[in-house]
Amino acid sequence: MTLDASAAIAAIVTMKDEDIVLLVLSGQTALFEVLMRRHNERLYRAARAILRDDGEAEDVMQQAYVNAYSHLAQFDGRARFSTWLTRIAVHEALARARRRGRYAEAESDASTAGLASPAGASPDPEQLAWARELGALMESAIDRLPDGTREVFVLRQVEGMSTQEVAATLDVSDDVVKTRLSRARAMLRQELSDQADAVAPSVLRFFRPRCDRVVAAVMGQVQAAGAI
Repeated sequence: MTLDASAAIAAIVTMKDEDIVLLVLSGQTALFEVLMRRHNERLYRAARAILRDDGEAEDVMQQAYVNAYSHLAQFDGRARFSTWLTRIAVHEALARARRRGRYAEAESDASTAGLASPAGASPDPEQLAWARELGALMESAIDRLPDGTREVFVLRQVEGMSTQEVAATLDVSDDVVKTRLSRARAMLRQELSDQADAVAPSVLRFFRPRCDRVVAAVMGQVQAAGAI
């Protein structure tokens, strides 16, 4: 790799999302991969929080990226690109969950008496053994949060989005985000006590092999589609 090539790569890595979007729109479609790799984990966490299924979360991510690429010219910069992108993934995940009748958003005044039972059969011995790890316990507890509360916790506490960003992403008010986050913390604290906050950043990770798989699938569709 030449010095000029290295400098060009370094420049792209430090560019803002919005500047890379402009380059993609100008015809440098390969740079869409940079945006994907920056935001893969956030989109995975958002979709996984709603669907509670790894494979479906990946499917939603791919569709969200294709949708975002197809409508990239509509990004107007009023919100951060990451928020715009996450919103697309959330809407795709919610639509899928609701089509399958697997999503029932909790009422705003719902009680915090306890966590819901996760979808599917009872945990098998392998799942129980893995659940001894604190990170797995945290993910399991998050999965049992009520619909509506679960994605607020993941986006706000795990992903670190602001209250305003989460509200815009989920089409709810700031007060709703604050209420649901408080409810989620209370539920998780009952099961995990004070360790919840400490381990939150380490859950629902999206590591390199899965990142490569999603990027390859989406870039294949982007290249087949041609120019935006």
